[in-house]
This record gives sequence, C-alpha cells and structure tokens, in this order.
Amino acid sequence: MPIELKMPALSPTMEEGTLAKWLVKEGDTVASGDILAEIETDKATMEFEAVDEGTIASILVPEGTDGVKVGTVIAMIAGEGEDASAAQAAPAPAPAPAKEPVAKDGGETGAGQPAKETPSSPPPPPAPAAPQPAAGSDGDRVKASPLARRLAEAQGIDLGSLTGSGPGGRIVKADVDGAAGKAPAKAAAPAPSAAPPAIVDTDIPHEAVKLSNMRKTIARRLTEAKQTIPHIYLTVDIRLDALLKLRAELNKGLESRGVKLSVNDMLIKALAAALIEVPECNVSISGDQLLKYSRADISVAVSIPGGLITPIVAGAEAKSISAIATEIKDLAGRAKEGKLQPHEYQGGTASLSNMGMYGIKQFEAVINPPQGMIMAIGAGEKRPYVIDDSLQIATIMSATGSFDHRAIDGADGATLMQAFKRLVENPLGMLA
Repeated sequence: MPIELKMPALSPTMEEGTLAKWLVKEGDTVASGDILAEIETDKATMEFEAVDEGTIASILVPEGTDGVKVGTVIAMIAGEGEDASAAQAAPAPAPAPAKEPVAKDGGETGAGQPAKETPSSPPPPPAPAAPQPAAGSDGDRVKASPLARRLAEAQGIDLGSLTGSGPGGRIVKADVDGAAGKAPAKAAAPAPSAAPPAIVDTDIPHEAVKLSNMRKTIARRLTEAKQTIPHIYLTVDIRLDALLKLRAELNKGLESRGVKLSVNDMLIKALAAALIEVPECNVSISGDQLLKYSRADISVAVSIPGGLITPIVAGAEAKSISAIATEIKDLAGRAKEGKLQPHEYQGGTASLSNMGMYGIKQFEAVINPPQGMIMAIGAGEKRPYVIDDSLQIATIMSATGSFDHRAIDGADGATLMQAFKRLVENPLGMLA
C-alpha cells in the first residue's frame, strides 16, 4: 500500500511551512535517513529526512509552495515490491458500504471487499507466531531515526537499551530525550487566540511586504505571552568595572587560542550561576504543575534577517566562559544562515536579551514561553556612582528581569536579581 508523505511539524510552534526545495524526483529510490526536501519553518530552513524506504511515486506539492499546512500529504512513496505508477494513481481507499455483509467472527477482509461466510468450514488453526526482534531492533541492527542516532551518540546513550515508540518500533528523538531525563512535552492548554491585525486603509505611499512564517510566529507568540503571562519587572543597576577588567585579563591569556570573550558571554555565565543559586526562578508553568529545573539552559536572543531567534547554551552553569563564547559564536553564525536544528533553539529555562550594543539604557523584555523569566541587559555607561560613601565615576549597567508572576514570587525574583548583581560585580566568583 502506498505511503503518504506528510508535511512534518518540525517545531512545536509550526503550523505551516514553505516547501522550499525538493531534493528527490519522481521515480527516485529512497532509504531511511535520506534527505528528501528543504522546508522553511517559522525559525529556519530545515532538511526533511525519509523514515520509510521505497520509491517516490508522486510529488503532490511542488517546491516553492508557501503556506503548506502541517499534515498535508506532499508526496506518495511506493513500498518495496509495489508498482510506483499504481501508487501514483491510487486514490485514498473509500469506506466500505454501510450494509456490506461481514464475517460472523467480525474479522476484516480485503480492502473494500465483502466478507464471505463459510459456516460449514471451521477456520484453520493460527500459524505459530514467528519470533519477533526486540522493540526498536531489526535483527542485530537497532532501528532508529538518523536524528535519534546523532542525539544518542552525543549524549552517550546506548540505543539498544531503548524501546522505540516510532513506526514499527523505531527509536525516535522523543525516546532519546526520555532516556536523557528530559520531561516529554505536554500539550499546552489552548491560549486565547489573538484577533488578526486590522487591515490598514491608507493613501500614504507604501510597499506591502508579505509576512514571513517567522514574523507571523513572532507576532502570535509575543501577543499570547503578553495576554496570558502576568509579567513582573525588577531592575537593578550593576557596576561593571571589575568584570571589564577581568575580561581584558582573560582575553589576553586566551589570545593564543583565538578566543575572545564578550561581556555578553560573561553575563550568560552569571545568569546561569544565579539561577542555580536561586532555583525558585529556574522554573516553568506546565498546566497545573511547576517544573523545577536542575540545569540552567540559557536562551540568547540573536537578531537575524526577518526576525529573532534564541539559540540555547545548555548547562551554561557548568561551562567555562571560553566554552560559552565559542558555542555562542557557532550558534549565532548558524542562526543567521538558517541552519540551526530544532533542539538548538527549542526549550531553555531562561533567556537573556542584550541591547547594550545599540546604546539602549534600559528596557523590559517579553518572556519567551514556556520559560519563567528573561533578563534584559542595557548599555554600560559612565555614571556618577556612590562608592564607599563618596561620589565617583563608574561604569554602570541597568538589568531588568521579567518574571512570570504565576510561577515566581516578587521576593524570589528580587533574590535572583541580587545574586546576578553580586556575581557580575565580583566576577571571580563565576570562575571558582
């Protein structure tokens, strides 16, 4: 029976996408793991891998098609031994007529064919079941998707110890995530839908530009965040002089390795350390539960053409600042090229958004659900500042934490802001 190849949901927020490019054509033979197409999601252009083996019988959605809904059949694959031309022309099976006779034992017969009764002939005894391989295996070979194999290898997980939940017992990403101790994503309660923006009727000279999938998603998610999350904002002024001095000394020592630390790299480390110190703020609301994270995965806002994306530094509290700097450079570069994989920008326990490089003194960022907080960083500037009871000139930065007040009390948010301020003003504590 031909296999329907459907538009995949390549991210939790994806509702539709653009089928940017087909990498196969009708008549091509494909195997599990082969790249079939490039699909533009709300965050990036991603490769779509084959799960089943067979021959491309027909391509139903041409490349370049925009607004393809998740679940739409985009191609048909003829399975092993099937005639590709027959699969190409085969319509979806029609439901059987309501009054069709059925077998006395209620069993099903061939597709669309009436069951024949044979009351005088008892059914033959069932053949002994053939021994089945363990779930997720195919003889001696473990059946797993290519993505699951890569994730398992990266995390040191033995695929042979897992039970696959995919088609035919195949091990998929969710199985590897489960083995790594990640909580499976739960269906979120439906958020109130925002009314579409009103059509603007204007005689002012203008150009109408169609919204990209990314821009539509940003608009929807930010609207939902402000409508459904009660934000509380807490701001502190932080003296940067000690951090700037330490950064200069570290960069001098790292020069031979070609690594250059930014202030942002050090702030990511400080936020991660503060979240571990104040675990009441390293949380998320999940239905009627509060998820308390034991690791600080920091999402970092990166501006890219057409929108914003938040690649994640996982376990930032346990990484050196030089490792964070190297990782951020790689993530930001691939983000701007649209080459991030979903696990590199989905999730995270908190976010950091820095607009200091634009000279912005202070701002309040919108929480990135399902996270519980985001830290907004302003520009460091020379200001009059009281130090040891005397008025001096110091480099001061304003930082504002936005907290989900459903999950985080104001006092806990204030404690986190104090911890963050202390770590930035005494940066050697981040290296210990």
